[in-house]
Amino acid sequence: MTITSISQIESELHLLQQEAKIAIAQVTTLAQLEQLRIDYLGKKGKLSQILREMGKLSPQDRPRIGALANEVKEGLQEQLERQRQDLQAAQIQAQLEAETLDVTMPGVGRPLGRIHPLNGTIDRVLDIFVGLGYKVATGPHVETDYYNFEALNTPADHPARDMQDTFYLPDGNLLRTHTSSVQIRYMETHEPPIRIVAPGRVYRRDTVDATHSAVFHQVELLAVDRGLTFNDLKGTIKEFIRQMFGAELPVRFRASYFPFTEPSAEVDVQWQGKWLEVMGCGMVDPNVLKAVGYDPEIYTGFAAGLGVERFAMVLHQIDDIRRLYNSDLRFLRQF
Repeated sequence: MTITSISQIESELHLLQQEAKIAIAQVTTLAQLEQLRIDYLGKKGKLSQILREMGKLSPQDRPRIGALANEVKEGLQEQLERQRQDLQAAQIQAQLEAETLDVTMPGVGRPLGRIHPLNGTIDRVLDIFVGLGYKVATGPHVETDYYNFEALNTPADHPARDMQDTFYLPDGNLLRTHTSSVQIRYMETHEPPIRIVAPGRVYRRDTVDATHSAVFHQVELLAVDRGLTFNDLKGTIKEFIRQMFGAELPVRFRASYFPFTEPSAEVDVQWQGKWLEVMGCGMVDPNVLKAVGYDPEIYTGFAAGLGVERFAMVLHQIDDIRRLYNSDLRFLRQF
C-alpha cells in the first residue's frame, strides 16, 4: 500500500472503519470475532499498516491523522465489545434452552430391584446367628481334597464320600460339597473359643428335580469352647428355629450319621401337620479337633448345617426348587 497524502490516509481510515463494522456485525461466533479483532486492530493488522504511512506526512498533518485513527480504533473496540457481549448472551441462552427440563413431562420409570428369595433367606439366617454372638466366615469354592474331606474325618476310602460326590478338576482340586471346609480353615488360624457361621454356594453331582439341585446354598455354624455339650447345641437350634419361623414349633432330634460329628442328629420341625427335616447337627468329632491342633480332652464343639433352598421353599411355600434358578420374573415379582 502506498499512501502519499493526508486525504488518502483519511479515506483509507474511513473505508477500514466501514468494512470492519460490516464484518463485525456478521460474525456468529466468539472465535470469529477474535480473529476480526486481530485482523483489524492487531500489531500487524490493517489499521497498523495504514498508520505506518504517517511518517511520510508533514509534522502539522500527523496530529490530525492520529486523532482520526484513535477515533476509528475506539469505535471498532466498542463495537467489538458489544458484539462479544451479544454473542456470549446468545450462547448462554442456547445452552439454557438445550438443558431446560420440562417438568410437566412424565418421568422415566426405573423399577427398583428386589432381593432374591435365596439371598433374603441367607440374610435372615445370618441376622439370627450374628444376634446370638456368631461371626460370619467365608472360604473358597474350589477346595482341596484335604479341606473338603480328609480334615473332616472322611479319608479317601470312606463310604460317606459317596453321599457327597462332587465335581473334580484336572489339578486334583474339587468344587466344595459343603461349607464345612470353611470351619477347618478358620480353626487352623484361630484359637478357641470360637463361634462362626459360614454361608455359601456348594456343589454336588445330583440329579436335578423338584427338590434337588447340583448347585445349592448352605449355612453352617460351628462353636468350640470348653465344656460345650449336646444340650448347648439343642438350645441353640431351638432358638434359631423359633426366630426363623416366628413361632414355638415342635422340634425333634433324630439320631443320624455324619463323619465329622459324633453323636449326630437330624432336626425335624412340625410344619403344616407333618414332620419336615430342616437341619443336620452334632458334636464335633474329636478327630476333626485333632486335625486343626485342638486338644479334644480340653475343648468340645458342636456344628449344624442347613440348606438355604429348603428353608426358602418352606418360608415362601415354593413347590419346586428349580423356580429359584429360572429367573422367571413372573415368579420373582412375588417377593
